[in-house]
Amino acid sequence: MASPTKTIKRRALKIEQDPKHPLIVFSLTGEDLSKIAEISRISRDDAGKLIGYQRPEVKKHIQDIVEYLDSGDVLFPNAIILALSSRAKFTSSRGPEVDDGCAIAGTVEIPVPIGDEPKPAWIVDGQQRTIALCKSKKNMLGVPVCAFIADDVPIQKDQFFRINTTRPLPRGLISELLPEVTTNLPSRLASKQIPAAVVEWLATETNSPFYKLIRRSSMKAEDAAKAPIADSSLMKAIEESISSPNGCLYPFRNVTTNETDFDGIFQVLTTYWTAVKNAFPNAWGKPPEKSRLMHGAGIRSMGRLMDKIMPNIRNRGKKGIQEVEKELALISSSCQWTNGNWDAMNGMPWNEVQNVPKHIQMLSWVIINLYLQAKK
Repeated sequence: MASPTKTIKRRALKIEQDPKHPLIVFSLTGEDLSKIAEISRISRDDAGKLIGYQRPEVKKHIQDIVEYLDSGDVLFPNAIILALSSRAKFTSSRGPEVDDGCAIAGTVEIPVPIGDEPKPAWIVDGQQRTIALCKSKKNMLGVPVCAFIADDVPIQKDQFFRINTTRPLPRGLISELLPEVTTNLPSRLASKQIPAAVVEWLATETNSPFYKLIRRSSMKAEDAAKAPIADSSLMKAIEESISSPNGCLYPFRNVTTNETDFDGIFQVLTTYWTAVKNAFPNAWGKPPEKSRLMHGAGIRSMGRLMDKIMPNIRNRGKKGIQEVEKELALISSSCQWTNGNWDAMNGMPWNEVQNVPKHIQMLSWVIINLYLQAKK
């Protein structure tokens, strides 16, 4: 006969802002959290699908919290925010006046997994505090917990975005998570969702010129070391082209309905950047300290040149790539990606170009001016 499932049972308040995803407020200890809550860091599975959505562990910050907890009197009012599986059950208390109009009193029961069973909770905010609680000598200290019931990962990721808006998330983490979120986002993030989805495709499709070259937060350290291009630089270049009426990607998005022709965007980007790869073979794929073409300034400036070249390229695929290569041949001998000096930038050495607005603007102007002059 199987033994009954163990549970953690706590007094709780249920707040129904959304009947589908009720909030439950209660308390847990560090030991409790280690039993039932998963600390999900961003990574990818064997098929390349994004899993997890937390920041990488910050050891110094965690150690500071441990030292505080292990000191004398402790006040720890910051709530841990959890996404709870529907396996957790709330039961309202019996008797009169258990509902004050805002919250319902009762108890919450959370199953404790046995063996390899998945944990029923995920930490949406408070990852480092939870680790510190588990490491502390006071791991039986009760701390406030605010949990919402949601089995859907997109809902959890949406809340992760909103909770962390006061402390900016790493750009790379944002760019990887955005395509996964299906709920309405703040306008600041919504404008980046399409470029993020495009970068996701460019990073993972084998026929993309950027395949395995884009550095992402979910990568293993050894793979990230081999990827020269920061995803934020490429994402910004695409965002500029999509949002500007002068951008070659602008016609592929209906600004009224927000419908986007992703196939058209992918064809343009694949055609152009494959031609760039072919036009500058000695600069392509190298670390940015050895090639400024792979550097943020190079990606951004060549992205702006794309907006000048691609409106006149009607073909896609092999023929379109050849046409773009002819256009790039007009400036290839003047581009100092791996050695020499940029004459039109006051003789600036190639490796002194930095990923800062001033240098990006200067390099963009130089490259576009070289192209326009050569066309005349």
